[in-house]
Amino acid sequence: MAYCRLMAVLGVMLVPASFAYATAQDDAYIAGYAAGALKHDLNLEIKSLSVRDGVIHFPIGSLDDADRAKAVQLLAEIPGVNAVKTTETTGQPPMDSSTEGGQVPADEAVSAAESIILPTGLLPAGHLFKPLLADPRWAHFSAAFRNFQSDNFDGKDIGSVSFGETIPFYRGNFGQSTVQWEAGIQAGVFSDFNLDAPSSDLVNTDFIASIYSSVRAGQFSAFGRLYHQSSHLGDEFLLRKIDTKFERVNLSYEGVDLRLSYELPYGVRLYGGGGGLFHTEPSALKPWSAQYGIEFRSPWRIDVASMRPIVAVDLKNFEENNWNTDVSARAGVEFDNLQVLGRKLQLLVEYYNGFTPSGQFYKDKVEYIGLGAHYHF
Repeated sequence: MAYCRLMAVLGVMLVPASFAYATAQDDAYIAGYAAGALKHDLNLEIKSLSVRDGVIHFPIGSLDDADRAKAVQLLAEIPGVNAVKTTETTGQPPMDSSTEGGQVPADEAVSAAESIILPTGLLPAGHLFKPLLADPRWAHFSAAFRNFQSDNFDGKDIGSVSFGETIPFYRGNFGQSTVQWEAGIQAGVFSDFNLDAPSSDLVNTDFIASIYSSVRAGQFSAFGRLYHQSSHLGDEFLLRKIDTKFERVNLSYEGVDLRLSYELPYGVRLYGGGGGLFHTEPSALKPWSAQYGIEFRSPWRIDVASMRPIVAVDLKNFEENNWNTDVSARAGVEFDNLQVLGRKLQLLVEYYNGFTPSGQFYKDKVEYIGLGAHYHF
């Protein structure tokens, strides 16, 4: 019965993927609009400008910085444009780097000679800072089955779900440059269910809410936030533990953190950063932490199944745990032909070894393997 419930949860995640993203961009219209706007407003004739899936590929060539910034901002404001990708060379964009179905290309690989400029204004599409694929506490929608190799968590078979997203409220450019900034909110709920219990008991839920700001300049991006986290135990879990010596912890705190990211050629990304806590409960909780990792988002697609390989490793060290390293690794595929609201389905195998990210059990070291479905809307 427990496994049936887990499959039902995964099914809910997968069913919407059968509906293709229906808003196809009229690339020919956008290309003509872009060429006319550049000629009319800036007296520029860019013959090699091209559009694919709502992404304008704009060869900046010999344009000076002022003209580049004006042209990019003009193109990004055209209705229907998902993003502007600038290149130093002229010619058509490579086929391997195309996007399908209008996905905002801030989440695709960027070569060393390219830059991504996203639309500006209120509630813009895309994100300047890409989601961290292997971070167990990055806000997004997911459902996963995890088999624990250790005995110090509540059950061996755990169903984990998350609900949340990063929502930019406003995006703009710094002056006349192509460096962009955005501000918004990020929030997520992360819950663990003991599938071995008779009623698949809710074990732990973490709530995270934050305000954030991010910056992007070419292949460099940064993400900083001020956040609150609180953790809560499930009622059925507490009833089962009422006759034991289990000690509930009222875990709650505020924190700030900053992450820096740089994208290398061929879909490789490096990132790192750290943070600190304040207003902690319990008050003796040590504040400092560090995070770093590496990701590979394949710029090449396997055409047989329209999917791309993904590999990511996320590492964290907490002063509270004597700076021991928590390892989270995920690998799998992203399906280009299964999309919801422009975001793609990812199926990832995962491995974790370290102190658990589930708040109420933060003092326990665990090891698990799992399989999950993930959406980043």
